[in-house]
Amino acid sequence: MIIFILVRLIDITAQLLVLLVIVSAVLSYFMSPYHSVRRMVDQIVEPLLRPIRQVVPLVGMFDFSPLILIILIQVLAAALTNLLYALS
Repeated sequence: MIIFILVRLIDITAQLLVLLVIVSAVLSYFMSPYHSVRRMVDQIVEPLLRPIRQVVPLVGMFDFSPLILIILIQVLAAALTNLLYALS
């Protein structure tokens, strides 16, 4: 029973993080960096993006670090849920 709760918690957290990464990417096109909503979202997302941006350079004017972060979040969530199911 506790494993199913942990799996659900991992899924919800991963979905929330992916949503915040997408919102951050969209807001970067439309909102000033000094807007309070964007600053709040960036405070959560930027620490996760910073190490990826140090490794992956810009391609032209495109930043692929949000896409890489989304993939990493999903892979990590799948690995954790598979590990929890294996332990049960």
